[in-house]
Amino acid sequence: MAKSIKASEQEHLDEVVGKIRIEEQKQSQTIARSEKDQADIKQNFYNDVNIKTDSYEGMMETGLSVRQQQQMLDERQNSWQHATKQLSTLKKLEKNAYFARLDFHEKGEPATETIYIGLSSFSDSPDHFLIYDWRAPISSIYYDGGLGHVTYQTPDGPQQVDVQLKRQLMIEDGSIVTVYDTDEAVGDSMLLEVLDEKSSTKMKSIVTTIQKEQNTIIRDTSSDLLFVQGAAGSGKTSSVLQRVAYLLYRYRGNLTAGQVILFSPNQLFNDYINQVLPELGEQNMVQMTYFQYASYRLPHMQVETLQQRFETENTPAMAKITKLEGSLAFFKAVTAYGNHLEQADMRFRNITLNGEVIIPREKIKEIYYNFNENYHLGVRLSATKEALIKILNSKVEAEMRTKWVEETVQDLSREEINNLYGNQPREFKNGDQEFKFLARKIVMQRLGKARTQIVRNRFLSINLQYAHFLREVPKILNLDKYDITRDEWDAAVEQKLAAIKDRHISLTTVSAYMYLHDLMTGKKGQREIRFVFLDEIQDYNAFQLAFLKFSFPNARFTMLGDLNQAIFTKENSHTLIGELETLFDPEKTRVVQLTKSYRSTQQITDFTKEILVNGEAVTAFDRQGDLPNIAITGDFDSAVDQVVDQLAMNDSDRDTTAIIGKTLAECERLTQALKDRGEHVTLIRTENQRLAPGCIIVPSFLAKGLEFDAVIVWNANADNYAREDERQLLYTICSRAMHELTITSVGALSPLLSRVNSALYTLDEATV
Repeated sequence: MAKSIKASEQEHLDEVVGKIRIEEQKQSQTIARSEKDQADIKQNFYNDVNIKTDSYEGMMETGLSVRQQQQMLDERQNSWQHATKQLSTLKKLEKNAYFARLDFHEKGEPATETIYIGLSSFSDSPDHFLIYDWRAPISSIYYDGGLGHVTYQTPDGPQQVDVQLKRQLMIEDGSIVTVYDTDEAVGDSMLLEVLDEKSSTKMKSIVTTIQKEQNTIIRDTSSDLLFVQGAAGSGKTSSVLQRVAYLLYRYRGNLTAGQVILFSPNQLFNDYINQVLPELGEQNMVQMTYFQYASYRLPHMQVETLQQRFETENTPAMAKITKLEGSLAFFKAVTAYGNHLEQADMRFRNITLNGEVIIPREKIKEIYYNFNENYHLGVRLSATKEALIKILNSKVEAEMRTKWVEETVQDLSREEINNLYGNQPREFKNGDQEFKFLARKIVMQRLGKARTQIVRNRFLSINLQYAHFLREVPKILNLDKYDITRDEWDAAVEQKLAAIKDRHISLTTVSAYMYLHDLMTGKKGQREIRFVFLDEIQDYNAFQLAFLKFSFPNARFTMLGDLNQAIFTKENSHTLIGELETLFDPEKTRVVQLTKSYRSTQQITDFTKEILVNGEAVTAFDRQGDLPNIAITGDFDSAVDQVVDQLAMNDSDRDTTAIIGKTLAECERLTQALKDRGEHVTLIRTENQRLAPGCIIVPSFLAKGLEFDAVIVWNANADNYAREDERQLLYTICSRAMHELTITSVGALSPLLSRVNSALYTLDEATV
């Protein structure tokens, strides 16, 4: 009787796993051998190294001997590291060797070829691959096409094959659980099985279920700007993390994880995604938020936090000014002002020593503007510093002849003289020469502080310069065009400068402040960074994007987000794509739309997309679940009771639940009320906290990018979500839910939900 497909696939898997185990033993032996060799080399170090210091030749011989021993140690260390990494990969493959099989015929070849695709490549001889890495060119066939003729890209150009079988395998601990034969790119059965799994506090890799449009994002190597507009839950972030893994594989040897930087919405999100790349056998890239980047650049400033930004109530005048400060026009205004500084208006400070002016600011200004117009800001600054050091050096000679120096030399103790000599030979022709040597040392020590002021650009003042720039803005830009009066602008300037004087700076202001500082000092950005990823792009403004492009001049950018989820930029987010076109070459810009949402059940997706008015198209993946439930109560305590009941239901389904409130203050009050009722909940107060298992309570501005089995939206009433510009915020909160969505409201429900068709949710009648 013919063997079943599952049985024959299990037989093949057992054979592959057997070979993986043999290779594991080899790598374990290499590790043990490397460790023993390293221990031996260290133990015999003194016996094998010839220490001869009685002559120059002897010292050279000793140096070479030490170098030889160090090289041997380095070789064993490299061998150990390589074997350890290989063993870690093999252990993963032993449990889950691969997830797909392809049978295809290549034109001109006599036979049909069979390949298996997994997280990593594995071969039992140099040219015989038992498993192909999911990032290998040939693996693209699995993601991009169905059966029949499929073209894929190779390093030598496009290649066409005839795909005859496409099989998907789910393996757990070396056993095949299910087998699907499909004629699609990635069959819905497998995708459905993966999506039905429970969420956890860590994002998982999606290599087994990458969709065709996601594969386009992952393998793009030609765009300077790849812009991914994706609906909530469409796999934007997952695709981009797999893209990082793909790029590290594709440019192996020429690209390291340290040359890739990801700007994420908050620190909480960084914690959520930090397992994905290690799971794929790669190191994590550099991850930071824009707030962290600004704080790192300005260590002496308190940069506005996410919470402060979210909870700041803007006056209508301030809202207009914030919009202007975030525009491309404002970026160009700072650039124009920077160019103007080459001719005039650079602000200088005196160079002082113990309260005494050594080089006055007028002298510095004279030197700075004495160079011809070909000297741009950075070069002009370097030349000025050189001239200032020369002035300082000329002061050394004059200072050496002063009475205080003579007295200081005479009063030196033996210990102080020894410190001044250091390792210098003490051979002087006469006492006069020795005096000059000691006098120079004393004067140089004293003038060292002044030299530091010059070397570290302390004779410039970014604060004074920025104040001057802000006051010049009405001459550079026509404020009428932005509906801002001169009085409104002047009041805002004074407010900003008072905050800066107090070492506080807002997230809106900080970009222009950093950019002006870079122009003044001639900084050209971090040229070694090759790829920059920006997540939740809708919460960036055009100024920030232009500044990041300036800060990473050699990088290719991948920007992803959902213009429907703008929490901070709100209505400005829809003009973003237009502004990006002026920053990047349109020929090298690619926009990819991800419209299918995989995160939520069809019922939740259909509900959440109706919250939007002019939302981008969102289509639900066909995964069924309960309708969202809206519970309206008359008072706070009844609403808390509703939450307790819902938590009990979620617990019985073993769902991880997030309760999302609008502000931190609301979340704090709810946390206390639930704890008083004996509930175990964790309040996430700041973005630096870890996501805890079980039920968490999180303020809305920290929920970006996360997903949970069940979401309870806390108090979506008419007071909390009243303004039209909060529609995107409410959509973002609701779209975090995978399987269950509950919305509570104390009193009248938010009018933002009035346009949702009543057939798309259940209303808790008992509470109305």
